[in-house]
Amino acid sequence: VNHSLAGQTREITSIMSQSLSEYRDQRSGLSKDDYDLKLRNSTTLYVGNLSFYTTEEQVYELFSMCGEVKRVIMGLDRLKKTPCGFCFVEFYTREEATNAVRYISGTKLDERIIRTDWDTGFIEGRQFGRGKGGGQIRDDYRMDYDDDRGGFGGGALRMMERQGVSPMALGVATPTEGGAKEDEKKKDT
Repeated sequence: VNHSLAGQTREITSIMSQSLSEYRDQRSGLSKDDYDLKLRNSTTLYVGNLSFYTTEEQVYELFSMCGEVKRVIMGLDRLKKTPCGFCFVEFYTREEATNAVRYISGTKLDERIIRTDWDTGFIEGRQFGRGKGGGQIRDDYRMDYDDDRGGFGGGALRMMERQGVSPMALGVATPTEGGAKEDEKKKDT
């Protein structure tokens, strides 16, 4: 009977940790149990699918609707030090962070549907993208054109290169050249 109870306890713990976060930072160095414990006590959220043009102020304003925000750390391309579509939001209490996960995930910010997920806590250095080009890994493989994320994804660029097609010949930008929104910003200044 004890083996059955132990198995059920492990299953419940597994289900609880699965529902906490779909993302797991493989570089954390924590065991699964320690990682899950940190998630259960965390007041930090990972926010993904942001436009490269979303500002820290916009994030702060949105998340402040759920409680007092301690700080916002914008994700940056590690090479160019420009925004690359994610951030961390720290709250003072778990309850405030829970409200943000519950009410903000899946809503629109800058015309993009954002997602929020529990994070174990911000550590210096994690604000930088881990992709080959300095941005997010997902943008290294993206096959579409997304002006709010800097143009074509790396997957699309590699396919065009193999076919001998230049993104510039199509009249659109690559992630390193900025998109139409970047051109509009330059005209406004």
